[in-house]
Amino acid sequence: MSGFSILISMIEAENSLRKPAVAGMFYPADAAQCRREAQQLYQIGQAAARQWVASAPGSQAAAAMGAIVPHAGWICSGAIATEALAALAMQKPEIDLVVVFGAIHTPIRTTQGMLDSHRYWREPGGDVAIDVDFRQRLGGVAEAAGSLAAAVQLFAVDDRFHQREHAVEVELPLIQLAWPDTPVLPVETPAAESAVAIGQQVARQVMAAGLNAVYLASSDFTHYGPSYQFTPAGIGPAALDWAMANDRRLLSLVTAMTPERVVPEVWAHGNACGGGAIAAMMSACQVAGATKAAVMHHSNSFQTLAKVAPQQPVNAVGYAAAIVW
Repeated sequence: MSGFSILISMIEAENSLRKPAVAGMFYPADAAQCRREAQQLYQIGQAAARQWVASAPGSQAAAAMGAIVPHAGWICSGAIATEALAALAMQKPEIDLVVVFGAIHTPIRTTQGMLDSHRYWREPGGDVAIDVDFRQRLGGVAEAAGSLAAAVQLFAVDDRFHQREHAVEVELPLIQLAWPDTPVLPVETPAAESAVAIGQQVARQVMAAGLNAVYLASSDFTHYGPSYQFTPAGIGPAALDWAMANDRRLLSLVTAMTPERVVPEVWAHGNACGGGAIAAMMSACQVAGATKAAVMHHSNSFQTLAKVAPQQPVNAVGYAAAIVW
């Protein structure tokens, strides 16, 4: 057993379960309510996904490999997230692993892909298994090949990045509806130049292990308004239109399949909280053979809350569902 694997195994012995951090805030804490709302959202997503796939025959040329999914409270972005998940599951219904590259909101600097030490993540509806064997492989295979230094630079185990983070957690009940009982690998991914290499390394190890995987990027887009201390276009409807255009700058790089340009774009224009996650997902998909991407749905919280909890046109967060194949 490699040194990397031994380290993870020692930590796992004391940290087998990651408890929910944002249940009751971003999504229901009650098990029955959580399952019910997740199923309702997934039904909405399936209907939208079927309509989108029917109108976009080019996306059916090969099985989809990855997607961008938003991670706000379910009331804001849950239906958009399930639209991407359902479309992906329609083309890849049977898989071995779901890799979730998550945005990092924890205020600790890093350039590494941050893994956790847990065997399970608890959700109100049940426990979600983490693929601990593959997590060990990320470091172990590189070490066996004599390249431990490179592996250590790309990945580390640090539960501080997962303890209060919502980017992966809010997706898990929805992911379990798309791929029941399929293990997950959470990778908190920094908005750093290393994000491309992180995604590439994960995909190479997936292929080496002979696994059939999908890759998700959990990210929201422009956080606009006084609440986010970001108002370059002022306040009001025109400003929120500017924010949507700011999202489209980044989404154009997604559809152009240029992951190396994503993080610099986010640095320059502040149009995503998970630029690293997006770059890693796209890079992983490219290693797996992907050459195309399309935006399924683009909206913001001002629009999605209009019917259920109308807001003043002051603050808004952008959301997008996108598919890579």
